Parts: sequence; C-alpha cells; structure tokens
Amino acid sequence: MYSEKVMDHFENPRNVGEIADPSGVGTVGNAKCGDIMRMYFHIDENRIIQDAKFKTFGCGAAIATSSMATELVKGKSVEDALKVTNRAVMEALDGLPPVKVHCSLLAEEAIHAALWDYAQKENVHIEGLKEPVEDIEELQ
Repeated sequence: MYSEKVMDHFENPRNVGEIADPSGVGTVGNAKCGDIMRMYFHIDENRIIQDAKFKTFGCGAAIATSSMATELVKGKSVEDALKVTNRAVMEALDGLPPVKVHCSLLAEEAIHAALWDYAQKENVHIEGLKEPVEDIEELQ
C-alpha cells in the first residue's frame, strides 16, 4: 500500500520539532480527516530557508508528507520553496494511495502558510504567494 520511502519518512521522520523564534510558521488542517500540520521556517537575510521543522497530528501519510516537504524546501529560496507542489512531495515519496493525496495537499499548503507568515512579518512580497485558505478541503 505505501512505498518504502513513505514508510521510512513515517518511521524515521526528518525535521520534527519547532524552531525558536521562527521566520515563518504555518498551520493548516483538514477537518474531514483530522490532520493538522504546523511548519516552521528559519529564513536568512538572502531569503533562503536555512531550516525547516514540523509538528503534525495525523496519519502516517501526513507525517511522511510533512517530513518530505521540509526536506524539499531546506536550502531553497522562498520563491523556489513556493514552487514545491503536492505532486513534487508525492513523487519524492514514490507515490501515495489515492485516498491519501490530501496529505500532500496539506503539506503544500503548510509551506505556503509558513511563507505567508514570513512575508507578513517581514513586509516582503513573494511573487505568486496567496493568502492561505482556512481548511484544505477548500482546495479540492
């Protein structure tokens, strides 16, 4: 059912935890399945994500997608991080069952929410960034 990569990121998640005094924090959730994802970024003066951490309450796929999403954005500029899609997260995990695709959407939205928080705090514009939605179900 799950790929080896999904199982690895579920059993050995990367970047779990919080960042003290983060540059941006994004919290998103899906009321239908109960998954809640919070992503923390430390972004330097050159707008590069130096560190990314997460805390997720949810299923194994939600934990795996959170873990992979933080891996994909670390070291990227905020503009490149914005381009990390749910499809990129799924591909990096060698796929997800159709019933778990919403977890990758949640990961993408958590990235956007953390970037939005950063942009608001720093009063900067990130081309293509939109205000986060309240519930991921609105994206589907």
